[in-house]
Amino acid sequence: MNILVTGGAGFVGTNLIKRLVKDGHNVVSIDNYSTGKEENHQEGCQYVKADIRDIINYDTFMENPDVVYHLAALPRIQPSFEYPALTLEVGIMATMSILEWAREKKCKVIYAGSSSVHSGKYKNPYTFSKVIGDELCMMYKKIYDVDVSVCRFYNVYGPHQLTEGDYCTVVGIFEKQYEEGVELTITGDGFQRRDFTHVDDIVEGIILTADCETSYDFIELGRGENHSINDLAKMFDCGFTYIPERPGEARETLCDISEAKEKIGYEPKVNLEDYISEIKKV
Repeated sequence: MNILVTGGAGFVGTNLIKRLVKDGHNVVSIDNYSTGKEENHQEGCQYVKADIRDIINYDTFMENPDVVYHLAALPRIQPSFEYPALTLEVGIMATMSILEWAREKKCKVIYAGSSSVHSGKYKNPYTFSKVIGDELCMMYKKIYDVDVSVCRFYNVYGPHQLTEGDYCTVVGIFEKQYEEGVELTITGDGFQRRDFTHVDDIVEGIILTADCETSYDFIELGRGENHSINDLAKMFDCGFTYIPERPGEARETLCDISEAKEKIGYEPKVNLEDYISEIKKV
């Protein structure tokens, strides 16, 4: 198949492209490298450096797409407070551009949604952008018959995740701190709970969604269990300290994977404890 991946040099995009190339697909990545990295490039994929906000005609990169995995976004909550307009522009206007192209090409779109939408759309600018992204997908589906599904990700971690900078997640932060031999930093009281989901399970879930003959509106992709940040820190078996709580974040995330199991055959396999155990062996 001909497959376009936006944000293909980023964390989830890189792991997805590894799988798509292995499966023999023709893959093109579009990324502006604001958070993506050239070191993530995979042999067998064509990489285009471009900002999806500026693209008028995606035919320049792929004329006859079968599937578009739209992963590109400014992905974290905290930076969105400082850059709300940019977060909304990337999350909303670029998504509309992708959907408009898919309408013309009559290709399938898999949109990377976020579990944060369940905590309330006014929680932070990033979550608001994802809520509107969801709504855009459904509008194009209901009015223009675009074959689009929203896959909501829960607290993704794994290979190629960012371990420094504003856009890294708590597992990436802890992994970097552990490697450097410094205390882990826990925000707030550490009792907030997250459904940590390995990126391989996310990749499997979005591919299953794309391959499914039925076009489902929403698919929730998580592990189906959650851990407190305190529990996560203890898995690293090293010292930790507490820093002030950050605004705009949910107290708990927990994915109900029952519908994903029933509809697309989704079965997450990777345990957080096993992943951290492997880190500690290095």
